[in-house]
This record gives sequence, C-alpha cells and structure tokens, in this order.
Amino acid sequence: MPFRDNTTLAQYLLAESRKNPDIGTDLVALILDASRACKLISKLVAQGALANVLGKAEGVNVQGEEQAKLDVMSDDTFRRSTEFGGHVCAVASEEQDDPVPVPQEYPRGDFLLLYDPLDGSSNIDVNVSVGSIFSVLRMPRPGEEPAIEDFLQPGTRQVAAGYAIYGPSTMLVLTVGNGVAGFTLHPLIGDFVLTHSNITVPEQTKEFAVNASNSRFWEPPVKRYVEECMAGTEGPRGKDFNMRWIASMVAEAHRILMRGGVFMYPRDTKKPLRPGRLRLMYEANPIAFIMEQAGGLASTGTERILEVTPTDLHQRIPLIFGSREEVERIEAYHRDGAIPKADTPLFNTRGLFRAAL
Repeated sequence: MPFRDNTTLAQYLLAESRKNPDIGTDLVALILDASRACKLISKLVAQGALANVLGKAEGVNVQGEEQAKLDVMSDDTFRRSTEFGGHVCAVASEEQDDPVPVPQEYPRGDFLLLYDPLDGSSNIDVNVSVGSIFSVLRMPRPGEEPAIEDFLQPGTRQVAAGYAIYGPSTMLVLTVGNGVAGFTLHPLIGDFVLTHSNITVPEQTKEFAVNASNSRFWEPPVKRYVEECMAGTEGPRGKDFNMRWIASMVAEAHRILMRGGVFMYPRDTKKPLRPGRLRLMYEANPIAFIMEQAGGLASTGTERILEVTPTDLHQRIPLIFGSREEVERIEAYHRDGAIPKADTPLFNTRGLFRAAL
C-alpha cells in the first residue's frame, strides 16, 4: 500500500536498525551513501542531451562491451559517493576489471559494495527507463587488504540490496532482509520518501518478459513454457498472456514487483561456452534477494540463484525471476527435460519465430 506520511529513507533505515541490531549504523550510512549516488545519477540521466551525456564513450568494459558516456560517469559517481564515509572496504563494478579498494587516505569499513551503475544503458539514447543496482556484503577478513576472493560469496550472505529506477519518477527499492520497501525521490525536498511499504510480488500473472529474438537458441523447457503462454485461452494454460521486453532488467524487475510477471534470460546455445547473459554478483544476486524478500522466486531454471557459489567476479548466469507460481513451473519443466509437441503459432512451421523442435 502506498504511504503518504513522508517517512524518509534515513528514518526508515534507523527504524529497521532498532528492530534488528545486526543492521547497525554503518550499514545505514552506507545505504544512504549509495542512495546519494542514485540521486546524482538520476540528475545526469534526466539532463540527457542537454548535458552532452548521451552517446558512446571511447572504451569497453571488462566484458568487451562498448561503454556509454553515462556508464562511465555513473560508475565514477557510485565509487566517489561511497568511498569516503568509512563504511566500505572496497567496491566492485560492472565497469571495472577488478575490485577497487577504498583509497588509503580514507578510513575503511567492514562492508563490500557491488554495483551495476547503469543497467539498461543501451536504452539511454532513446529515453527509456534505466537504473542502478547494488549489493552489500560483509568483508570476511575485516582489517585486511581486500581481494577478489572476498567478494565471491553466495547471494544468501547479502546484508542489503537495492535498485534505483530512473523513469517518470525516480524510485529506490530496497531490502535489508526484512521485506521490500520502495521510496520515491521527492523533487521538492530532494530526499527519498517511503511510498511503498511491504511490497509483495503477486503469485499469479498473465505477463512474461523474454527476448524472443533468441528463441531459436532456447533450451526446450523455455520453449515449452513460452509456447504454452502464447497458446492463450485455447492452450494448456487456459488464459491469454502478454509478452514484454524492455532490455532493462531494472525496469522489468520493477514492473514485476508492482504487478506480477516473470522475467527470463535463460541459458541458450547462442554462445555455447557462456552459461548465461547476466552477471551473478551485481545483477542476479541483488535482484534475487529483492524478489525473494517480496515473496517471489529467482532461479537459473535448475538452481536457486542465491545458493550459487560464485567462481568469478564477473560470472554470467541464466536468470529467471518473478511470480512464484511461474518460476516454479519453469523449474518443473527443466526437471522434466523434454518438450512436448505443440501446435501453437509461436514456433511451428508457420510461426513468427520458427524454430526446430
């Protein structure tokens, strides 16, 4: 339910810390630093061409992807906003090859911060919603020099996760392990104000999000699921589904939190040596934590995302998340393995996305 009592993000976090002493004032302060970064990035995104921030930068990131100007600026903003407060030991970003320790001139705290500074940056130049994602872990060796291995913790060890979405309004969605709350950036007071308390994902849905251009590369269980949805009221699901695809995971996740649905970026055969498209540490894990705290599920199709043991800072992974019933159905199809023959318009010989079954 929306709230109109003007509870600020700081007030909400202090109240949570009083209920759970494990949260602590250092974690509260770090989240507030991250929220400050999101406010600054929101301003950059909103200015767009007026501030000459659109277009490509000169470099590529560690994944070999071309960086947008705003990718680079957002990465710098996130790091600089969180490194000086004495709450974080090191940060890791999609845009950096290796973790970046807090400079020696600043005090170092007991937390590790991972983030995707600008998710969905391919949408920037066409003015479609983008966002930032972050995850907080405890430093397993307090006081020691941080190393990549310190970051390689399963998602179950996250102490906080959140995302900001830069759309018609800027929202911050957050969990500290006690449900999910949403805060809207108040344009007059410049603060995040609680507007959505105890967000829960509807268990049932009539929407799914998937990049259908990859359909010829999907695994049989995913083909089966999408075929059954596309068959509509005459198919085995007995109802019509709508298909969505924004190419911004933050925007997809936010829609699913608000009204239900399922998001799929499954394992496929497009690049056989790459197990998935999305990054485990700073995309899949924080979104999975938020989804589970909101009553949804997040899976690779065969394994709970939060239980995956990471092996690399930039590890890629299949990701399926959203309404509980739909994720469980997709997992069941993976356990079944085979895909039944179906005469539906999506993949048959006259279908829009013809594929060999």
